[in-house]
Parts: sequence; structure tokens; C-alpha cells
Amino acid sequence: MKSDFFELELMTGTEILLRYRDLASGRVFDLKAPAFEVEGKEVTAVLRSVDLAREPKLLPNGVVEYAFEGSLAEDPALSLGIILRIAKDSPILRFRYILKSTLPRQLTKEKGTDNLTYLGFSAKDLPLAREIRFSEFQERIHSFCLSEHEISQRQFDNGLSLMGPMMVLGDRTESLLIAYEHGSQVPDAFLHFQLTGDRGLALKAVKGNYYHGRIVDRNRPFETIWFQFAAVHGDEEKLAGHYRSFVLHRLSTNQESRKPYIFYNTWAFQERNKWWNKKTFLSSMNQERILKEIDIAHQMGVEVFVLDTGWYEKTGDWQVNRKRFPDGLKAVKEKLDGYGMKLGLWFNPCAAAVSSRMLKEHGDCITSWHGRKSEASPIWETEESHHMCLVSRYSEAFAEELIRLVKEVGVTYFKWDAIHQYGCDDPGHWHGTEKNSRQERADCYAFEIGRSMIRIVERLCEECPEAIVDFDITEGNRFVGLGFLAVGKYFLINNGPYYHNYDIPCPEDRWINIFVYPGPARAWICREPLSFDKWIPSVLFLTHYLPDDPAGSQLINIASLILGQNGIWGDLLSVSREGVKLFGRILSLYKQVREDITESFPVRMGSVGGSPEIHEKISEKTGRGVIVAFSSAPGCYRYVSKNIVDKGWWGTDGVELKLDEKGRAVLKLDFREAGAKIIFFGVEE
Repeated sequence: MKSDFFELELMTGTEILLRYRDLASGRVFDLKAPAFEVEGKEVTAVLRSVDLAREPKLLPNGVVEYAFEGSLAEDPALSLGIILRIAKDSPILRFRYILKSTLPRQLTKEKGTDNLTYLGFSAKDLPLAREIRFSEFQERIHSFCLSEHEISQRQFDNGLSLMGPMMVLGDRTESLLIAYEHGSQVPDAFLHFQLTGDRGLALKAVKGNYYHGRIVDRNRPFETIWFQFAAVHGDEEKLAGHYRSFVLHRLSTNQESRKPYIFYNTWAFQERNKWWNKKTFLSSMNQERILKEIDIAHQMGVEVFVLDTGWYEKTGDWQVNRKRFPDGLKAVKEKLDGYGMKLGLWFNPCAAAVSSRMLKEHGDCITSWHGRKSEASPIWETEESHHMCLVSRYSEAFAEELIRLVKEVGVTYFKWDAIHQYGCDDPGHWHGTEKNSRQERADCYAFEIGRSMIRIVERLCEECPEAIVDFDITEGNRFVGLGFLAVGKYFLINNGPYYHNYDIPCPEDRWINIFVYPGPARAWICREPLSFDKWIPSVLFLTHYLPDDPAGSQLINIASLILGQNGIWGDLLSVSREGVKLFGRILSLYKQVREDITESFPVRMGSVGGSPEIHEKISEKTGRGVIVAFSSAPGCYRYVSKNIVDKGWWGTDGVELKLDEKGRAVLKLDFREAGAKIIFFGVEE
């Protein structure tokens, strides 16, 4: 098996299972086989032989999936399935394992903790090491952020463990990565990379990966999460460029989630109406207002219109509220269709109302903690609801509800909210039995809830390939990492920090969000996580910017959102006619080059909120894209683009441009006041 970048060999009779050869450098890298604790004995998956389990399959994202199976040398009843996904144009190998048995076997934890090693690797010839974290929650901006940490020999010498989920290794000529697809908030690790003094590392289970006594047989295989490995002849930036392209094009078969649509969500005005206008969260959720908002959203350039909470009668059954929308969203959908816009709806996947049919048929799936079922509580001014366990048969019923709504209502965008990683230790669900401790069941629930989310999205997209699922991670303790990005995207920031994040008291009758006003401050907060864009395209981190007047604030927000986060929310009906035209004009230019921007590796000069702060998103292939500059103070700045640019350009006021001999843009940016400048390349007005 091979791609344009590597050749892969499956090994038998040795602890080395996967041999990866970088075709550019000729260097070979070995990954050790997984090891499982089976009935008290550690069994390494050394294969007697290996055979093709089925013919290779071409997936919708252009990736070829291979499936192999081989019996284990230590126990002939056990076999290991090896699923490999390889794209011709990528150096990233994606793989997972499936443990099977012809006789019933049990996965055990004789010492009380997970005993499972997924892979091993020697970095003795690779002096450079870095841990890449995607799930550090920074209270300063109330958001998950990218964090990168250099790893020196002293960490190896002292046997430290690192959560990752990615390790980057290398020397002066070669760069490698090893990663796993799961998710949790740092430092709550479910897997970690265990280091050794000889520069070895092993990816090991920490907690919840399975429960003691878990049966493995023909009908109940044990399927691991997915893993990733890659090597490139070059530096880390080259590796990161290949990786973000892989995430954009080859990681997910749900390619709709990767498209840079412009999103609008109703929630910001619902909050404003509650705290500023002293009404209710749901008083604006009605057909008359929504139809008016759609007209304005279309003029501004919005393509996905999302009704947040309140569109439904009750959770669980997810029927349209006929008092608010007498025709069941028919008029809303017709207007959206007329504008070529998509319909999005808000969901709490873990809620089922007290009187719902869903609860009646799945009462055994209510979450429980220490033997007590969760009590019902209100859901955003709708009927009280019970908290349901997604790691139970309820998850299958919820998936079918989503499919029904696609067919009956026409929704194609699903915003998932309020999915916390902990909260159930029930012995009757799919995360442990009466024989396991409450703690073990709780850990298995926390590990498995993300995998259940992934399966729901996979089921939805099998029936409805146009569906996009967006998981709200605006609070901590969520399933954040590479796992969910294999099927969907993240709703990263709504309003950002609360007053209590800054140790500022907030009266009970006051809106607890700080950054809800026009101006540069909220945009500073929202742009900070653009650091993810080095490894993961910013299009997968939806963040909403404000459309409020005055024009200076609008320009800052437009300049920020076109860097890839692509979200708008606020009081659309209060935006001036001039403001609506400004959004429509600039976003129409953005749409001409947004594919180039999405593809482009990020270049940034200056810190967020500094003067100047400049972002370059220019395609190396086409020269098309954008340069965005911000300044917190008046002044004149110069910038030379890293990439050669297309000669057709458009810029906001205060921009002078010439091309140097190599075709790079030489910019003079004159800020008469604090604000933003936008320069598009490859556009026609």
C-alpha cells in the first residue's frame, strides 16, 4: 500500500506491526503492535499471518480504506482487524484496530486501571519533540485554544506522560506526527503518551477505554479509536501544512462540514431581548420576526440561517412549536429556499421532556448518578426535561429523530449544545455493568460519550450527506480534540468570558457576558483561537461576530470573520441600511476567494490586539486570498506579503499597494484611527 508520500508494510511474527517508509527521504519508521490485557494476561498483537479481510473501498472524500485481519501468535482464538485509510495526495496514515475472538474472552484490569497500549514508537534518532494540545480551556478568553510545548530529554528521562493528542518529532531534515482521535479538556486525559529515558514513547489508555470484564467474541468485537501517523521530508511548518490539508479534505467523509459558509444564529438577540429589553429568551422566536431576519441576513450574505433554542414544542420529540410557527416552519423554509439559504436548528441531544414520547419509550435511558435518576429541569423556558444518556439505546433513537427532521422540515445544519463529558454511572446502559464500580462506569461513560456522538453523526450523514453537525464547546468539560472533527465541526465562541472570569462581581439581574458590545474588544477575544489554524483550518471553529453599527466596528468584525470563523449574530433588524450594504458588499468579495482563504496556511505578524496585527491568507497555488490588518491606535504601517499575489486586488480605505519584482504585495496601511483594513487578491467588484 502506498500514497505519493509513503509506502506501508504490515509485519508478521514481530512486535513491529506497521512499517512506514517516507518515499522522499527513504527513511523507515516502525510502529509497535497494540497490547491488550486479556483475562489477566498482557497479550501483544504479534500476528501469525495477515490477510485482506475485504476488497479496498474508495470513500466519498477520495480516501481508500483497506481492511486486514490476522490471528495472534499468543492466542489463536484472538484476531486483530487492521483498518487503514490512505489518501494518494497525503502523507497522513489513519488507522484503527478491531480485536475479535472465536471464543469468548474478557478484557480485564487486574490492577484496577486500564491496561491497554495502542502503539509504541522509538524517537532515539529524532532529537526534536513537541506536544500539541487542542483542548486547553483558557479562562481569560473562555475558550479552548491551541497550546504547543517543547519536550526535552529531561521529560523523557523522568518518564513523564503527555496528553497530546498529538506528538510532533523530528530532526533537521524530517518531521513526524503521531496523534489519536478522542477528546477531553486538558489535563483530564483518557489516553496519554508515556515517555521513557531511551526516547521511547507508548500511547496508552488511562481510564474509561473499556470496562473490566468486557466480553470480546465474534459478535462483540472491541473497536479502538482512530490513530494518525505521518512523516515528511522537511520542517514542522511543512508537516503542519500537509496536516491541515488532510483535516480539510481527507479526515472526514462529511465534506459539507468543511465548506466556508456564512452562518447566522438567532441566540445573540434572544439574550439581548432578555437582559436589555427585559423580555423572555423566546419572545423573539416567532414566524414574523424570523421572516424579517431572513430578508436582512440574505442582504448581508448569510447562507446558513440557524434558529436557536425555542423553535420546538418540547425536547426529545423535537416537533416544531405551532404557536410560534403555525405552519411548522414551512414559510421559513420556503423563504430560505428562495434565497438559496440553508436551515439550521438548535438541539440539546441529552434532553427529553417529561411528557415526550421519547421519554416514555426510553425511560430506562435517563442518566443516573450514585443510584439516583436525574431530576427534570426546565430547558430554556420550555417544558421540564430529563437528562438522557447518549451511551445507551437512546442514542439510536435520537439519530432517527434528526433524520426525520431532515425529511419533514428540511433542516441540514444541526447545532448541538449542552453535552457534558461526565454525568452517568448507570449499570444498565452501555458503559459498564453491576460488576463494575461506579467510578469505572462513570469513566467509561465519559470516554464513550464522544464516540456515541460520532456514531450519531455518521448515521445521520449516511441518510443525509448534506447534513452539518456543529458541537458547541463554548464551555469547559466537553469532548474536544480530534475525534469529533472526523465527522463535524465546533461552535467555538459565543460571547466569550463572563464577568466572573475577570473576578468582577455581577448582579443577578445583569447579563453576565462581558463582550457583547460593538468595538474591537470582543473581536480580540474571538481572534485569539485563530492559532488553531496552523494545524486545523479555522473554518472548523465557528465563531460569531457582531454586525452592530457603527461602520468602524462592523469593519473590524467583518475583517475578523473572513479569516475563517464565518459567523454572525446580533440584532439584524437594528443594523442600519448602510451597515447591511457594507456586509453584503465585502462578503460578496470574500465569497470569490473563500476557498483559497480556507486552503491557505496562515501567516501572522504581531499579537492579537497589538499594532499592527496582520493576518495573511494567500494561496501559494493561486495567489488569491486576503490580507487583513488591525491596529489599536492611529499610525502608518508597512507589510510585505510572504506569498506571491494575484494582480487583481481590492482594498478598503487607507491602503496603498505595489508589487515587488517577485510578485509579492508591498503594502502601506494608513490608520487614521483604530480599526481594520482588508485587501482581497483575485477578486472583481
